[in-house]
Amino acid sequence: MAEGPSAAGGPRRRPKDVPRHVWARERRRSAGTGLAGPNTVYVQVVAAGSRDAGAAVYVFSEFNRYLFNCGEGTQRAMQEHKLKISHLDSIFLSRVSWANVGGLPGMILTLKAIGLQRCVFLGPPKLQNYLKAIRLFPGPLKRMDLAVQLHTEPEYKDETMTVCQIPLTAKPLAAGSSPPQSPGASPQGGNSSKGDTGPGSPRPAQQSLEEGRESPKKAGDEQKCARKHPELVTAFLCKVHPRKGKFLAAKAQELGLPVGTPAILPIITALKNGESITYEGKELFPEELCTPTDPGPVFLVLECPHEGFVDAVCENETFQRYQEGAAEHQVALVIHMTPEAVLRDSRYQQWMHRFGPGTQHLVLNENSSAVHNPRSYKIQTQLNLIHPEIFPLLTTYQSKEAEAVCPVPIVRGECLLKYHLRPQQEWQRDAVTVCDPEEFVSEALDLPDFQTRVKECKESLSAVPGNVGAYPEIVFLGTGSAIPMKIRNVSSTLLNTSATRSLLLDCGEGTFGQLCRHYGEQVDQVLCNLVAVFVSHMHTDHHSGLVNILMERRRAFAALGQDFSPLFLVAPEQIMPWLNEYHNHCEEILGDIKMIPSQCLVKGCENIRPKAKEFVSSLLESYDLAEFQTCEVQHCKNAFACSVIHKSGWKVVYSGDTMPCMALVQMGKNANLLIHEATLEDGMEKEAIEKTHSTTSQAIQTGMKMNAEFIMLNHFSQRYAKIPLFSEDFSDRVGIAFDHMRVRFGDFPAIPKLIPPLKALFADDIVEMEERKEKREMRLLKETALVLDKLTRGNSTEAACQKRKQAKNHQELPDKKLKTAN
Repeated sequence: MAEGPSAAGGPRRRPKDVPRHVWARERRRSAGTGLAGPNTVYVQVVAAGSRDAGAAVYVFSEFNRYLFNCGEGTQRAMQEHKLKISHLDSIFLSRVSWANVGGLPGMILTLKAIGLQRCVFLGPPKLQNYLKAIRLFPGPLKRMDLAVQLHTEPEYKDETMTVCQIPLTAKPLAAGSSPPQSPGASPQGGNSSKGDTGPGSPRPAQQSLEEGRESPKKAGDEQKCARKHPELVTAFLCKVHPRKGKFLAAKAQELGLPVGTPAILPIITALKNGESITYEGKELFPEELCTPTDPGPVFLVLECPHEGFVDAVCENETFQRYQEGAAEHQVALVIHMTPEAVLRDSRYQQWMHRFGPGTQHLVLNENSSAVHNPRSYKIQTQLNLIHPEIFPLLTTYQSKEAEAVCPVPIVRGECLLKYHLRPQQEWQRDAVTVCDPEEFVSEALDLPDFQTRVKECKESLSAVPGNVGAYPEIVFLGTGSAIPMKIRNVSSTLLNTSATRSLLLDCGEGTFGQLCRHYGEQVDQVLCNLVAVFVSHMHTDHHSGLVNILMERRRAFAALGQDFSPLFLVAPEQIMPWLNEYHNHCEEILGDIKMIPSQCLVKGCENIRPKAKEFVSSLLESYDLAEFQTCEVQHCKNAFACSVIHKSGWKVVYSGDTMPCMALVQMGKNANLLIHEATLEDGMEKEAIEKTHSTTSQAIQTGMKMNAEFIMLNHFSQRYAKIPLFSEDFSDRVGIAFDHMRVRFGDFPAIPKLIPPLKALFADDIVEMEERKEKREMRLLKETALVLDKLTRGNSTEAACQKRKQAKNHQELPDKKLKTAN
């Protein structure tokens, strides 16, 4: 059993660095009350399996919280729906595929930031390799205790339940079998077009390794290690601890028992333990004075990624024991993370049927149309009222696969759908997310001055010349910093240079999900148009969505029947150790990239390998570019900005993360558009220096120095969830980026005119931020006054000491003269 240190003999008061729920748990364990069984247990859907969100399940008891799978966007959904991340004890991973583990780096960083020093992970052997790989990311991931409990170790047990891990091994898929829906589910990592080079083929992988300065000599040993564990899925059989019956105090009083006195305590303990007692010569039985014991419900979490696993599921002896009809082995709920192709399989259907009518079945897969981020849809619907072209309405990706007809009743997953296991087994839909566009519009129209400001804005826009060329087009997919939040996702910007070519500038967690919500059914074509990704630096919020983009892009080529071509990756070469680790130990991806180190594109760089030079030429040709240049900026080590110049003459510059930087100014001279980070508001210059970021005015001044035609600010601290505070430096050359905002050069005159209706829409938030700013300024003034006061007092004290010393010296001088005379 994976547990934290015992609290026995520890301090009575909670140490400041120990979270409250951890302290309470250790106190329960030391008191010996840990396994009495919780009163409340429920399962809740965090992500319903849709293509943009994956499948993830949250399990709650008053003692513990658990998460089953953690794909990209899981943390964002939990934050939005107030599912407490800080209370997570254990994370269970059914399979090491990016769909299940893509959200872990961000989740672990958040757990570390809120003071959790240790987290337990359960899953297949490759999980250890994955956690080792993400420790290559810079930052606190290296310092957190990540405990792994594999299926080969004893069962996991805590105050709420016992979990048995059940390993399932796939059989090879028959030739001609349909590929699995979820990316990375097949042993080959995807479906290639005819004549393609597969993602694990030696040649392209070798090229990428060479460009990343990684020696391929170790690859053989590492691949052998990976092959020790064939494709493996872990299922989780969870048994909630029994709950003793409740003592019926009123009935006990009627029978003359000493209710309300210390003498009743041993009587209650004996009865709850199932023992009969004798009181005043009369024998009393537990069933007379206690409600029946709840034996503890059982639920099963199962991922069956494709038909190759069906025999392993159907033939598993542990599952068979729970299908024999014995009351103590009754399964309350089976959670199927299973594609429609498997649900249609007659073997799997018979297996489902064998659980009997008392078992509920919950299905999480891509046929779900659940909306997981309603706040994002709400904001976009309201922004759309201001300018429908710049703020297009969001959509969803709908699977085209027909739903399977199952022999047992099934429930399709919805975000926040609950199944209560205790006190009573029942479904609860009260919290299920709902998107009501009419309500969103009505709420905005009721805001003071909003309609007036929108009307004035549209009138002023009618006077603006309507010369808006279709390309280049900039789509902001993530405009927040650090961690994904309910309104702003982390860094990602799509630059569409033409109808058939796109470039991604940074690729934070959830980038693919944002593409799904922005483009819906067209997302596969957008992925096929994507020729290159630029990663500015190695902080997690700028690159942890890359693997998902690679996998979904390969899937898109197969779905549209197009010939696959690898993606150009322009990034610091320090990204390669991470990609190599993931490729060697988790899923094969290196065949999907052609690496161009950012250092090669710095002006004047001459140390460029022939292969990289060839890739750069192909990159320029693909986009019809005259130049793709990078420069090193002032953030972390190996952080870069980039400049893109098209042969037609337009120029777009992207800052990445940086403090004010002259190298960026020089590279960006006379740009049509500067996209610059503005993480912090004015007045927070000291914090900006500490965190190596820019304030709003610093970002604008950088744009002015380079003579940029227009400046779009992004990468806002999540303290400015909806809108940042406006600086005095704002002018008709400055705009604020929002997630899903679409900008073309012809929109530049219109964007500053959107500010009055934006201020009306977010008036309450602006007032709140201004109040916070005033409080912060008052606090700083008080701190400054205290420092000055101490300095003044110190100077006065020092002056008084000097005077006393001088007076003492004057008194001693005659005495010395007298002694000398004697």
